[in-house]
Amino acid sequence: MCGIAGIINHHADPDAGKIIRAMTRSMTHRGPDGGGLLVNEEIAFGHRRLAIIDPAGGAQPISSEDGDVTVILNGEIYNYRKLRGDLEARGHKFKTDTDTEVIVHLYEELGGECVAMLDGMFAFAAYNRRTHRVLLARDRFGKKPLLYFMTGDTLVFASEFEALREHPAMPRELDYNSVSDYLSLLYVPSPNTIYRNVRKLPPAHQLELRFNDGTLSIRGYWHIDYSLKENIPFEEAVRELRRLTERSVEKRLMSDVPIGTFLSGGLDSAIITAVAAKLRGDAPTDAFTIGFDERTYDERQSAARSAARITELCDGRLRHHIQVVDPCDFGLLEKLAARFGEPFADASMLPTYLLSRFAREKITVALSGDGADEVFAGYERYLAVRYANRTDLLPGFLRRPVFGLMAGAFPANGERTLSGRLRRFCRSCAAETDRRYFHLLDRCPHPLKQTLFGERLANAAHRNSAEWFESIEWELTSPHRIERLAELDLNTYLVNDILPKVDIASMASSLEVRTPFLDRELVEFAAKLPIGYKLHGRSRKHILKRAFADLLPSEVLNRPKRGFGVPVGDWLRGEWRYLAEEAIFDGRLLQDGYFREKPLRTLWTSHQEERCDNSYLLWPLLIFSLFLNNN
Repeated sequence: MCGIAGIINHHADPDAGKIIRAMTRSMTHRGPDGGGLLVNEEIAFGHRRLAIIDPAGGAQPISSEDGDVTVILNGEIYNYRKLRGDLEARGHKFKTDTDTEVIVHLYEELGGECVAMLDGMFAFAAYNRRTHRVLLARDRFGKKPLLYFMTGDTLVFASEFEALREHPAMPRELDYNSVSDYLSLLYVPSPNTIYRNVRKLPPAHQLELRFNDGTLSIRGYWHIDYSLKENIPFEEAVRELRRLTERSVEKRLMSDVPIGTFLSGGLDSAIITAVAAKLRGDAPTDAFTIGFDERTYDERQSAARSAARITELCDGRLRHHIQVVDPCDFGLLEKLAARFGEPFADASMLPTYLLSRFAREKITVALSGDGADEVFAGYERYLAVRYANRTDLLPGFLRRPVFGLMAGAFPANGERTLSGRLRRFCRSCAAETDRRYFHLLDRCPHPLKQTLFGERLANAAHRNSAEWFESIEWELTSPHRIERLAELDLNTYLVNDILPKVDIASMASSLEVRTPFLDRELVEFAAKLPIGYKLHGRSRKHILKRAFADLLPSEVLNRPKRGFGVPVGDWLRGEWRYLAEEAIFDGRLLQDGYFREKPLRTLWTSHQEERCDNSYLLWPLLIFSLFLNNN
């Protein structure tokens, strides 16, 4: 796990070395164990290293014997030993035991085709001095970030926005359509960023720049196909899922430094912890849980039940570490908001950072349960859409006003309350069928944007962010209406929210996080299963529960899904009230004409007077305000 940066085709810019040093230095938190540079007449590569594999000999950049090929890598390649054996059999000589050097020799042999052979989480850059080309590539699910922009025929890339900003040519003009999408989704969807001319390389894609003619090309190298279903008996599928999960965890236990797991009160992290503890044999396994004084969000009790069961199965070799934290720290919010580099309003970034910081006291690598909800249809909203679809039996002219009125009848007093969930459900029933799922997720409906947006966002007020969902939907492959939602989440929510949150929040504490449920072989297997194996009646992640029923207590297996949340609505009325009010109403949000003060003040006042819970709109506005004020 590291940070990478580069300036490509810089025409012997005398400042290239100075700039790449600044870019690399800004990512020291991603790699506190060392740094490296390569600067010549065509490229400037920078690297910060968090030493995981071959700590003594794995400094980067790493070059081939003749110096023609150089690679910098952020991430891990889990099949590097097998690839190395094949390469050595073909005469390649290695000078280190790192996974990065495998990419060097693989790129020598195969060029851009080498990317499809890699099994891991990665973002890397490979430079060929002889052919005057550079290749950038990102892993299949987008676990590791890669941002870039072009200035003339020069390409600049980095792992984080903070590094890009060290380059004087970085574009600073905001993309107002991205602002609109962010308010709906709480993230800026890939490949866009908050900046008009800065891009994210999409997952499972590679970018090649040829220096000779300045040609830049981007292409995908993998996609998952849900249409290829297998007729496999359920019990056989259960056994195969168990085998693939255990194999995936085993791969991700590869480490030359201390490794452990995250353990929440839910199913997914408990499975990963149980499997890891069994696979580590006599070696103890450290699992980390954080708790809150706010009981609605506290998961210590459930996590302790899982830990007790796993400890029993593993003869006491699980060491369960618990820390009570207080995420209600406005200074921490400001720090994390700056670290993300663009507006990002998933409030669980706060506890994710605190959990990572706590785990980093003892370990350098952690395994998490992220990805299981998308792969095995675990979100409650899939059931909500299934039930909402049944209302299509009513004609639209009747369904829309009836459910619209019903939605307004439920008080908007919080997303976790029954009335709040019913309100959103009725709103989705009233929506057009093909936009129902988006309306269930949308935090700032289009009519509200038209009311709130000021002069600067006037054109963006005409954009309906549902259109972005529709642009993704035509690529979906599942034949089943509900499974298509999970496939959609795998390509949107997971890529743009869950994985960036985990990467940025964990790397801020120099902790590497690995996600066994996002193993390529496991995900491809799950995609071939019938939707009924995953969503069985009201049971979500049905096959996953069956596969690991012997490892976990029944109350954890059947526990309702709970997000890793924090009481933002209460904080905006309490501890954060005046700091948030100052940031929103005295900063650039209003001064520069992004929003109108009167409707915004109405939302704020009704929230403070507890007439309704507007936190899901005020919270992203606060984050956007902090972004504007800091940039």
